[in-house]
Amino acid sequence: MPTFDFVSKVDAQALENAVNVTKKEITNRFDFKNAHVVIDLNKKEFKLNIETDDDMKMRQLLDVLINRAHKQGIAPEAFDASKEGHQSGKVWKKEVTVRNGLKQEDAKKIVKQIKDEGLKVQASIMDDVVRVTGKKIDDLQTVIQASKEWELGIPLQYENMRN
Repeated sequence: MPTFDFVSKVDAQALENAVNVTKKEITNRFDFKNAHVVIDLNKKEFKLNIETDDDMKMRQLLDVLINRAHKQGIAPEAFDASKEGHQSGKVWKKEVTVRNGLKQEDAKKIVKQIKDEGLKVQASIMDDVVRVTGKKIDDLQTVIQASKEWELGIPLQYENMRN
């Protein structure tokens, strides 16, 4: 039976490249001249620790980072910048989490969306992957097309399409 997997992954190398390109661009920008800017990437936990002089520069830096990451193939939804930045002495600090892998509640949302489509496919949750199985490959392709319309707030990729 044909199957495929819904996953939500971020390539660590692409993320590191995006951070490096952002650092390089910030050093060349006039509005960041002589400014305190630190971008620290924790690859194991997929977290970015960012420090700037003020809140406005923080927002500009995040815009540049998300833009550069998007050019590296990382979806903007992968960045969770919902935590408010805080001031520590003279600098603003913010922790940005990069979503990597499907959480249980996100996987349940995907399964619910698939069931709401009313197609003859089965969806099952396996750790951080949602496996979709159907009798016809056309049904699976219909699920993929429908998933592009869903507003889940997470980046989705499709892997392991098997016939």
